Formats: sequence, C-alpha cells, structure tokens
Amino acid sequence: MTYYDDTGHAYNRTRVPDERIARLIDDALGDAASVVNVGAGTGAYEPAGRQVLAVEPSAAMRAARPPGAAPVIDACAEALPLADKSFDAALAVLTVQHWRDVRAGLAELRRVARRRIVILTWDPEFPDALWFTAHYLPAIRVHDRVCFPRLADIAAVLGRLDVTAVPIPHDCTDGFLGSHWRRPHGYLDPAVRAGMSGFSRLAEGEADAALARLEADLRSGEWERRFGHLRSLEQMDLGYRLLVAEPGSGSRARI
Repeated sequence: MTYYDDTGHAYNRTRVPDERIARLIDDALGDAASVVNVGAGTGAYEPAGRQVLAVEPSAAMRAARPPGAAPVIDACAEALPLADKSFDAALAVLTVQHWRDVRAGLAELRRVARRRIVILTWDPEFPDALWFTAHYLPAIRVHDRVCFPRLADIAAVLGRLDVTAVPIPHDCTDGFLGSHWRRPHGYLDPAVRAGMSGFSRLAEGEADAALARLEADLRSGEWERRFGHLRSLEQMDLGYRLLVAEPGSGSRARI
C-alpha cells in the first residue's frame, strides 16, 4: 500500500488548489488544447477549457476525484499507455518525487508531449527557507533532497528549461509542506499533516519530539520571538519551481 492509497480518501480536505498557483500553471501551458496530467491525484490544477486526460496509479486517489473531473486511467509515469506525441502538453504537479524511476518518467513525458512539458516541483539544491524543516524537523529535508530530482537532472532528459520561482502565499489553500510557513499551528494538526507526503517518509514516532517542541515554543512565545517577523510577509520563496520544457528545443538547461 502506498502513501496515497492510505490517505487518498481524506486528501481533498486540506489539499485545495490555490487559485494563484493554478493561474501560473495555466499560463505555463500556453495554448495547449490537450493535456495529459501525470500523477494527477484528485485532479488539482487540471486546467479548465482544455481536453485533459489524467493518469493516476493510486486507486484511492482516483476514487477521490470529484464529479466532473477529467477522465482518469490507472497507469504510472514510467509506462504511459499513450501514443507518441498524442497530447499538446504533459503536466506533472508535485509528483515527480514519488516516481520510482524519475528519469524514465520524464522520458515518457517527453515522448507523449508534442509541444510542451510543465512541471511543478521543489528544487533540492535550494537552501532550506522553511523554518519548520530547518529548525524543527530536518529529517524531512534529508529525504526530500534524495527524492526530488535536481533541476539539472530534469534538464538532462527534457532539454532546456524555463524556470520560474513560485512564491507561496501566506494564505495558500493547498496544504503541501511549505504552505503553512506563516501558520505554524497547521503543523500540529494531524489532518493537515496527513496531506503532506513528507511525513510519510519518516519512521513511526520520528516527528513526535519536533512537534512537541514546536507546540511548546508556540505556547511560550519562543516561536514568535524567532520567527514572528514572517508575519509581515505576504509570500515567501521556499524553493518551489515551475519548469517548462519544449521537446526538441535543445539539451542545454536555462536555470
């Protein structure tokens, strides 16, 4: 059983697509009329007004897709049951870190996309700007820096990349790991943590001491003393990046 098989039924409670991020993704897709969304989950960030096919290997996530979502097939990124150049664009949103063979999955995106590949990911070479992982639970980043591919490695498969920073709004509605950077109590909520796959890679009980320390620091005012200055920020660059590649455009990355 995978992380998503276990949590897919509750995923939509905290992982509500953020409209600002959705606009960035939609703009990056350009004029693509057809899109294959690989690692689609419950359908977050699938663009409206385009022909979309979702690809999702988790039965629980497929079952949690809302009424009216794009049609979905059971398949994995590394072996897409689709013809060459069968879609204008391929989309992958916060999913590449879960693929068993990232290089093979990227090669499949390139194979099925006629014109454009759009990926939202986290840059593992970005200095950790999230106080929660930097000061309370660095074990998550130890795993992240292994699971998330380097941008240069993505470019080695897809060719030249246009890379755009995606600052995270302080009131981001999508509850991924970095979204609660200005709302520290969120990390203490088990329902919120259930939507953050980084916790699934930890051993049982590994986060307990860090969460207890955070809770104590919030009660004592220590968190406010150290990180309260963040409350004046509207958004923060935590290393999330939107990548756009155009198959056949060359092999040299623009990063």
